[in-house]
Amino acid sequence: MSEYIYPILFGVVAGTISRILLLRTDYRQYPTYLHGKIIHLSLGFIAASLGALAVPALLEKEFTAVTLLTVAATQFRDVRNMERNTLTEMDSFELVTRGKTYIEGIAISFESRNYLVMFTGFLTSLSYILWNVFIAIIVAIVCFVLGHILMSGSVLEDIVKIDQADISFDGAGLYVDNIYIMNIGLAERKKEIMKYGMGFIVTPKNMNAISTIGNLGQRQAIIHDVSVALGVFRDSGTPALTPLIKRDLDDGRLGVFILPQIRDVAVAKKVIGSVPVLENAVRMPSETNAYKKGAHKK
Repeated sequence: MSEYIYPILFGVVAGTISRILLLRTDYRQYPTYLHGKIIHLSLGFIAASLGALAVPALLEKEFTAVTLLTVAATQFRDVRNMERNTLTEMDSFELVTRGKTYIEGIAISFESRNYLVMFTGFLTSLSYILWNVFIAIIVAIVCFVLGHILMSGSVLEDIVKIDQADISFDGAGLYVDNIYIMNIGLAERKKEIMKYGMGFIVTPKNMNAISTIGNLGQRQAIIHDVSVALGVFRDSGTPALTPLIKRDLDDGRLGVFILPQIRDVAVAKKVIGSVPVLENAVRMPSETNAYKKGAHKK
């Protein structure tokens, strides 16, 4: 087994580097500095080790050793559960919550990245044994690029158009453009909303986008990301000062009402456009047979 030492080490290093590249703490501050990163880097090292060790086990016909991969799959599912439980507990203390759909999307991504790391360790170790270290380096670079591509999914600006809109009151009713948001009865709260509030209209580009942005989890992700990036003018016990998104039932547009501490229209539009399109919120009605038949008849 001594001839496999360098391929195994190379696969472990390549896989661990892949996990480091995939691990990024952004404005949402998750995973946290420093302990949250240590957990995920440790799991990445384990995943890379399992992937790299699987190649010599197969070549030496030690098929029982490969069953460790099934154990790894179980452990990575536990990672998903850990992330879900942690974020759910944290969410109850947020001024503007993430929502269950956003949390599930984050949990899935952390599980899937461990599989990417394991495949990186497997492929680079295999390339080293079959060919040489130079081919293995090329394979590692390709894995890094593919991991980056798979990590960065669609964002909201890909499927919608975002415009600023005026907020106004009609009696007690708060409106963004012509979309009703909520009732505000107190004159003091109305003054605060007119002073600190901002409104945006999110217009879907197609039928699929209408269904996707209509998802309540996707809407909650929008106001959460905006509130984290720009701050929010509210505290606990002030339900009137709650960012909200309501839907125009006629055309599927969204009226976005936010209360940012940083009142910058350009930055707010950029943040809304950068909100990830949640996998669990994506709907594709245009791909259904009934929709295609109806469009064909027209």
